[in-house]
Formats: sequence, structure tokens, C-alpha cells
Amino acid sequence: MKHKNIKLSGVVISKNEESRISTCLESLAFCDEIIIVDNGSTDATLDIAKKFNVRIKQSNQIDFSKLRNEGKDMADGKWILYVDADEIVPLELQNEILSIVDKEIDVLNSPIAYYISRLNYYLGRQWPVRDKMQRLFLKSKLERWEGIVHESAIVNGKTSDCKQSFIHHTHRNLEEMVAKTNSWSDIEAKLRLTNNHPDVVWWRFLRVMGTGFMKSFINESGWKAKTEGWIESIYQAFSMFITYAKLWEMQHVRSMKYEV
Repeated sequence: MKHKNIKLSGVVISKNEESRISTCLESLAFCDEIIIVDNGSTDATLDIAKKFNVRIKQSNQIDFSKLRNEGKDMADGKWILYVDADEIVPLELQNEILSIVDKEIDVLNSPIAYYISRLNYYLGRQWPVRDKMQRLFLKSKLERWEGIVHESAIVNGKTSDCKQSFIHHTHRNLEEMVAKTNSWSDIEAKLRLTNNHPDVVWWRFLRVMGTGFMKSFINESGWKAKTEGWIESIYQAFSMFITYAKLWEMQHVRSMKYEV
């Protein structure tokens, strides 16, 4: 159902999502417009997307906040909904979002941004806990996004939470997980290097790997997810190891240059 009074823009950031983009875009059919900010797909993502009524912007940015800001700049809607390509907006959440954007807004007293939780699936198994992200905004009150990888929204007004959740199919297979970690760890390591992180020594690997495992397995109750929970939690320790091993390598290369 389309809105006659308030227009809603759906914004999706994509890169090589040919196996998931259709399902995502189908779940955004309730939006008045859909914008895709594509970050250099080399598969059939854009060919599939073009079968839908979408507007596409191609960008070579590696900064996720800039990608989200590009989507904001393109959006014509009074409200903007950000959805990742591996997420689905189920009917219950669609209806809740429609009820929000149809309301009269008192920008001084009403929420102008909403957090939406995610029902996560790791390797096909539902994860015991849900995370939440700021994803729905009154465009005029969304100032900008900041942060290269773990981006956050800067808003001017009150925020609230949606009751319903996205469905988030992440970490579908180990090949995809390793490829994503290899890419993201480069950025994470460079950020730490730029911020003059203390030299990486042997015990730091044990600490960050232990922290990664415990956060997933204990804090997020990954133990309840059975075998998949063990794999995911051990993988989080592995991801931290890769990031800090790359940071060690970068620090080592930098110190060698200084010695020369």
C-alpha cells in the first residue's frame, strides 16, 4: 500500500548480493521509492535490482557512513528507512513503519528516529539475542552518518524503538564469512594504526581473542545455538586474531621504515 500524504524512501547499500537482493527488495515494496547505493558489485546484483522499480547510484566509497549519506542525499522521502541487502522487512514491521510515518509529527516532542532490532540467523540457526540499529529517520532531522565501518547516525531530536524486527540472514557459510573478515579486518587494522594503537605483543592476541569468544558465547548466549554457536563464537575469536595480526604486520612495516 502506498502513502498519499507521507512519502517513505527505502535505502539499500549493496555489494555482490545477487543471491539476496531480490528478497530484500521485495520486502521493500511498501516504500514509495527504493534507492540502491552499490559499492562496486561485480556479480549480477545490479542486473537483478534493475528488474525492480529502483534508483541506483554506483559509488566506490569504502566509508560506510559516506555510502549511507549518499543514499540520504538521493532520497526524496520525508522519512528514510535503511535496510541492508541481507535483511528482510517482514509484514509486521512494514505495518509498524507505516503507522509511524503516517502520524502527524511534533518534532519537538515526537520521536524523529527509530531503532529496529534484528532477528539474526547465523549459519541458518536463529541467534539467541537480538541487536538493534538506528534505521528509520525523519529526513529533515537526520544530520549525517559518521564512522568508516561501525557507522552511527547523528540526529537532532528524540529517538525510540520499533517493536517489530528485521530478519537478518548473516554468516550464511564459512567461505562468505572468511571473505568478509579479510576485507573488514584491513579497515579495522588501518583505523587502529592511524589511532596509534599500542604495539601488538603476544599476550594481546590472547586477550582480544578471548574477549571475542566470550562476548559471543557467554554475553550473547551463543552456547544456546549448539554447534553453530560454537562455530560462530570461535570464529569471532579468529576475526579478532586476523585484525590484530594485520595490525602487528602494519606496525612492523612502519617500524622498519623508521629504522631505515
